[in-house]
Amino acid sequence: MRLIMLGAPGAGKGTQAKRVAAKYNIPHISTGDIFRDNIKNKTDLGIKAKEYMDKGLLVPDELVVDIVADRLLQEDCKEGFILDGFPRTIPQAESLDKALMSMETKINYAINIHVPDENIVRRMSGRRACLNCGATYHIKYNPPKKEDICDNCTRELILRDDDKEETVLKRLEIYHKQTSPLIEYYGEKDILITVDGTVDIDDVTKSIVEILGA
Repeated sequence: MRLIMLGAPGAGKGTQAKRVAAKYNIPHISTGDIFRDNIKNKTDLGIKAKEYMDKGLLVPDELVVDIVADRLLQEDCKEGFILDGFPRTIPQAESLDKALMSMETKINYAINIHVPDENIVRRMSGRRACLNCGATYHIKYNPPKKEDICDNCTRELILRDDDKEETVLKRLEIYHKQTSPLIEYYGEKDILITVDGTVDIDDVTKSIVEILGA
């Protein structure tokens, strides 16, 4: 089963990708993880990517696709995979299709976790993090026992810059401009699955599994 997980930042696609990967025993492939692995292991692709990153430049689509395609050729992807965080744009999706075609395979489903922008802003701006032990909380859905204090190490919790409302709105703006067109792209290919991401995490997973099949 070859899957792509779509959704706005904060929609919960990373969590669902991990759950679906575990359910179907396929690798959960995050572009961030692939980049780190290639750079750490000093592969040819990793060295090329690091050159761009060290200059503060975006890694070109062609190189990103090459790195993803290289990962998909590994043995653990033989029975399938779930891509999380890639593709981000229509050109990347088209390049991915070509790469998969050369492997004589294709994407089976693109799963879109739909959450309205206002819900995402509420979710992310309510997050609090402990910089000391890494624990995360939410002031409404998973509050600490004592306000603004970490349950684990009693250090003060903070609102990270990435979770501030103005930052979240900017990220959503970029998402709608660059990434949300993929919903129509995969819809036209008749492989799009859209599920309600505003319900409980377990119910989102259940909806995905019901559509994909046990």
